[in-house]
Amino acid sequence: MNKFIEIQGVEQTFRTSKGLFPALRDINLTIAKGEFVALIGHSGCGKSTLLNLIAGLTTPTAGVLLCANREIAGPGPDRAVVFQNHSLLPWLTCYENVYLAVERVFGAGGKRIGAAAEKRTQLKTRTEAALELVGLTHAAHKRPGEISGGMKQRVGIARALSMEPQVLLMDEPFGALDALTRAKLQDELLEIVARTKSTVVMVTHDVDEAVLLSDKIVMMTNGPAATIGEVLQVDLPRPRSRVQLAQDPQYINDRMVVIDFLYKRQSHVEKVA
Repeated sequence: MNKFIEIQGVEQTFRTSKGLFPALRDINLTIAKGEFVALIGHSGCGKSTLLNLIAGLTTPTAGVLLCANREIAGPGPDRAVVFQNHSLLPWLTCYENVYLAVERVFGAGGKRIGAAAEKRTQLKTRTEAALELVGLTHAAHKRPGEISGGMKQRVGIARALSMEPQVLLMDEPFGALDALTRAKLQDELLEIVARTKSTVVMVTHDVDEAVLLSDKIVMMTNGPAATIGEVLQVDLPRPRSRVQLAQDPQYINDRMVVIDFLYKRQSHVEKVA
């Protein structure tokens, strides 16, 4: 298998007011180029912590993370992040929010190693192409307060993709949306990933979302000291249709494997403070 992202013996411990908190232990995972991987598990299992480690937003207590054979030592334009909160600047238009990221990477003082700065016309073209990719050309000059939650998330995805990252990292990007909007954006994400051939790592709580979108589902054990309990290869052919998959025996089986892990083998009891 083409080893694009490698996570080797990673552990993450945080210092808290109550002492050391072991969030992750013994994390070993390989992700191939172009693969779509979902991280799933109960709250507190370290899914977002692992995503932040891949993003370079935090440094592991032990172990090493590699991307394209280079150690991940901090954030970089090769790894773009889409959060549940769209994080758009409210005083800027959709176009300006995307352009800001494009200029940061491809403009003067950009973060691409050894690459010449692009002209304003090139930056404009990149911005417009990213908005077109997510179907938001018509809303380019609207501000975040003038568009729906689903459209805001599409701007966030456009902003991430505009940087041409090698890896797209998504932390429950559709978690705050209603069911119909969520389903629409899942379908759009399938089409976008098919066109861009992006490597994607996505945190989710949604079993159906994980099976529909992923090539591989990484199931996390309960925290503290969470680790990878099981990895499921999702061998459903692409392109995928949620309507056609609803009665597909393989889809149903994969869904049941994840449900069995989460609700039988890792049954979670909320503790009362």
